[in-house]
Amino acid sequence: MFGDIMGMMGKIKETQQKIEETKKRLDTVLVDEQSNDGLLKITLTANRQVKAITVDDSLLEDKEQLEDYLIMVMNKALDKASAVNEAELGAVAKEGMPNIPGLDMFS
Repeated sequence: MFGDIMGMMGKIKETQQKIEETKKRLDTVLVDEQSNDGLLKITLTANRQVKAITVDDSLLEDKEQLEDYLIMVMNKALDKASAVNEAELGAVAKEGMPNIPGLDMFS
């Protein structure tokens, strides 16, 4: 039994390392989102860090419209980046978890 526990602990440590490596890799995965008319574009990393915002000059004339566009497109971009992040990290965590009877966290 002690060997099983040591094996599980080793597997958990290995999984933690893979998760950290995946988080670093997700800093290089870019997610693009734009408004339906293409006037505002946002690029995030899959770790939800803003990399670029491009605003068409026509949006600079109406502060309220620009704010609405920023909120709408930023939320869509964050949703997309979060989905990529969760899928990648979830796959690594599920792959590396030891099989503990009665503890099926990822089903």
